[in-house]
Amino acid sequence: MCIAYLSIRKHPEWPLFIAANRDEFHQRKALAAARWHSNPAIIAGIDSEAGGTWLGINTNGRFALLTNYRDVNTIVPGAPSRGHLVSEFLQTNTPSVEYASNILSRAAQYNAFNLVVGNPQKSMYISNRSHQIEPAELQPGSHVLSNHLMDTPWPKAERLRKALDSIELDFLPDQLPEIFDILRDNTRAADNDLPNTGLSLERERLLSSPFIVSPDYGTRCSTIIAVHKSGQALFSEMTYNPMGEAVSQNKFDFFIQT
Repeated sequence: MCIAYLSIRKHPEWPLFIAANRDEFHQRKALAAARWHSNPAIIAGIDSEAGGTWLGINTNGRFALLTNYRDVNTIVPGAPSRGHLVSEFLQTNTPSVEYASNILSRAAQYNAFNLVVGNPQKSMYISNRSHQIEPAELQPGSHVLSNHLMDTPWPKAERLRKALDSIELDFLPDQLPEIFDILRDNTRAADNDLPNTGLSLERERLLSSPFIVSPDYGTRCSTIIAVHKSGQALFSEMTYNPMGEAVSQNKFDFFIQT
């Protein structure tokens, strides 16, 4: 996943709201979001190659999401799969602060990543490129995480934040089409606003929009997760083909089990 908007205890009715796009090579096989056969309390997609996931929630309210930090000069072939950092959290009962601290203590063995773990009451953020010595709790408000550190003001991140900040969530289940439309924004940044991450100018241009379309790499799915103060929760995912066309949608409604 390459960009995620998180509303953390910002809206009085919806203490947790996430809207995210997962960008990946189209040839990398993955399973669409579903309840896991091995643990039906977990709702998430599955990376068929490494077995982990990029974003998911447990019906007990635990959620986790991961983005890669774009650092093309330090990629180590054969490093452990970062997707397991998400799936392991969803399958354990370890408090988010303790889990994030444990991962941070051994984070150097992984390729560059950002990780958020938590529940509607508390969310923790770590990155192995932030020089953190302890996890950071996300404060109430909106946050955007792309392929740099949390709230780095890349044009795509600020564009998505502005669009989603403008939505009132009073009727959120009815607003899913509008939110998915916002996530499909393929407006590219101007060249003078592009980050310099070691990629070619052409590649930086391609990756500068919230929604990415190209024959080899692009947005594979969009996901919305929301938890109401009553415990009502929803998970909705839209999947896309290499041309950026929607091909399927899955939606799960449940109540957080405490």
